[in-house]
Amino acid sequence: MTASPIDLSELEHDALTELVNIGVSRAATGLRKMVGEQVTLSVPSVEVVSRKAAARLIHEREAGELVAVRQDFDGAFSGRALLIFPENNGVTLTRAVTGDELSPEDVAALEAEALAETGNVVLNGCLATMANMLGRPLTMSLPQVLRGDGALFFELSERPDDQGVVLFLYINFSISGRDIRGYIAMLMDLPSLSALKVLIGDFIDRVMGADDLGRMG
Repeated sequence: MTASPIDLSELEHDALTELVNIGVSRAATGLRKMVGEQVTLSVPSVEVVSRKAAARLIHEREAGELVAVRQDFDGAFSGRALLIFPENNGVTLTRAVTGDELSPEDVAALEAEALAETGNVVLNGCLATMANMLGRPLTMSLPQVLRGDGALFFELSERPDDQGVVLFLYINFSISGRDIRGYIAMLMDLPSLSALKVLIGDFIDRVMGADDLGRMG
């Protein structure tokens, strides 16, 4: 794992992974209602890395063009959320959302709208669930579709003191047998990541306290 500007303990990382998986599970439920078909989302890995490292991870795994849905979030911790796909996976996802009866021309015409709606369901479902479990509400901006590469998505600067970090999630989609891989990235500055770390600590204390009470009962 790439070194993080703020190191999480093993317990904090496990708690964050659990929060992410619950959030993604909720997002899968929302996506299932939207497409009317079976949807499975899994998150094999959760990492906190620098923006440059996140762009490098994307570049190493994906040689072609990428498409992303971007939403800003604000609250106890703030930043920018991205749902990123290889471009051909974006087309596959659009077909799943709009139905296979559409012509290639119609799919192309509806792709941006379908991706924006999908991103809104997935990112909102994931972040809102995490925020709710952490006891802090978040507000989300409207989704925006971008095309390009990791350097564009993560807005890499040339400043050596750029301390922006990325909560980087590799994610597998399965919609009615279609395998779609993608990434969720949450871009935050160090103060926001520090705030998230504190909230994760509070969440751990609540969960462990409840476990202790359960054992005593």
